[in-house]
Amino acid sequence: MSKKVAVLIADFVEEVEFIYPYYRLLEEGYEVKVLSPDGKGIKGKKGLPISVDGKVGDYTHEDFDAVFVPGGYAPDRLRRYREVLDFVRGIYDAGKPVGSICHGPWVLISAGIVKGKSITGYFAIKDDIVNAGAHYTGNPVEVDGNIITGTDPSAMPSLMKAFIQAIERK
Repeated sequence: MSKKVAVLIADFVEEVEFIYPYYRLLEEGYEVKVLSPDGKGIKGKKGLPISVDGKVGDYTHEDFDAVFVPGGYAPDRLRRYREVLDFVRGIYDAGKPVGSICHGPWVLISAGIVKGKSITGYFAIKDDIVNAGAHYTGNPVEVDGNIITGTDPSAMPSLMKAFIQAIERK
């Protein structure tokens, strides 16, 4: 049976941080659902229109084996929706992989799942990570339990390798 991964996006997602993971997950043969808070298509940070497969609130964590949150400005929008935070927290609480890159950890912070964890992300959100009770490492990729985080697009090959390994272990 194929693994099912949700990729959560909103307006102003960093396109490369969405496109690379999306296609990498498809290459693994996973079923990938792109979800937004309202189920409507979005525009990326550089203006790329991106269609979505549905609304986050129409699914539960039980429908997926993992979740990935790309960066850009989208995470600041995503974390404003209770259903997004409940979804991410549900995936985490079920022991399933939660991946994010760049500003993506903002969603993990707002979901309340980073306290006591070693987390990385774009250097500009270091204070947010620390203030949420996590240890900011600044490493290109950080794996702590079922949370897999990366700093920026240069980390994506290593990040996706670690994320896929985590999915395969489940």
